[in-house]
Amino acid sequence: MGGTHLTTREVGWLPFERLARLGVSRPIDAAPEVIVRHSLAMQAQDYAGAKWSIGLRSTSLTDAAVEESIASGAIVRTWPMRGTLHFLASEDVRWMLALLAPRAITAGAGRRHQLEIDADTIARASRVLESLLAGKPPMTRAEIFAAFEDSGIAAQNQRGIHLLGWAAQSGLICQGPMRGKQATFVLLDDWIPPGPTLPRNEALARLAVRYLTSHGPATAADLAWWAGLTLTDSRAAIASVRSELEIATVNGADYWMTRLETGNPYDIDTVHLLPGFDEFLLGYRDRSAVLDPANLDLVVPGGNGVFRPTFVAGGQVVGTWSRAVKKRDVSITIEWFPDIEPVDPERILPSLGLYSRFLCCRTRLA
Repeated sequence: MGGTHLTTREVGWLPFERLARLGVSRPIDAAPEVIVRHSLAMQAQDYAGAKWSIGLRSTSLTDAAVEESIASGAIVRTWPMRGTLHFLASEDVRWMLALLAPRAITAGAGRRHQLEIDADTIARASRVLESLLAGKPPMTRAEIFAAFEDSGIAAQNQRGIHLLGWAAQSGLICQGPMRGKQATFVLLDDWIPPGPTLPRNEALARLAVRYLTSHGPATAADLAWWAGLTLTDSRAAIASVRSELEIATVNGADYWMTRLETGNPYDIDTVHLLPGFDEFLLGYRDRSAVLDPANLDLVVPGGNGVFRPTFVAGGQVVGTWSRAVKKRDVSITIEWFPDIEPVDPERILPSLGLYSRFLCCRTRLA
């Protein structure tokens, strides 16, 4: 029966359940936008890493296929929550912006005040963006900042960045296809079709179900952190769909998830090369179930907010990895955490093969 306690479990159960539901150990094998839709949103400030987050959830996708979905608008890169770039399926952009972006906009008010960005400045910048982008090709940040300056709007000292952030969070613009290594921007209304407006309670319910389907088992605090909600809103969202959920108690905490129609077998032997901001680590407030807090500084050096790519074995983050692009191949170097016994190289080969397929080139261990 939904909403009842399944069992009291040990914390070691959580990582394998999450790896399966996130599509890491149980690949989704679908179009890139379907994988993104399953995850609801995928953190994407590291563009190359975010594409690999999509690719590793399939056994057949390539980097080029992900790029095609981005260029077509099936996948959209924007700032729906926490003031952070994410990939979303196009049909999820508008309702998630409406539900989650206002808190990020409010949180940024103090910084905008410091930068002397007032309502008049925002209105003028919005008019420039509409005139510059309406029905026209995507433009880079530098091109937009030059247009701001030509219109008497200072874009230096982070003013331009915060004006673009406000415009994206307000639903005026989003990112378009890459131009070389440069991100471009388009009007949201030109890029994706309009979507339905959801009452707030319906949007919260949808958010809870889809997050707990893809990220469960997770706590109300995990959902609140991930979405940028208050804990009160997170608890209310979960309560509104409780009949669709199962609950397990782990170390005295309640972890929620949707019921699965089919079995959810765990793959405890496969190892995974995850990019730095993958949802397996970034999708939760409490990451201690998969990463020993003593090793956190090895993943986020100096607490600078930049997560290094991680190596996962036995459901745990046990090291980080980096790559070196050569003329004929890509060399992967794994840095194991202290006191971790390195994994047999033979166990790593399937993950290397998956990465090779995605990049369409040979990969090897350094």
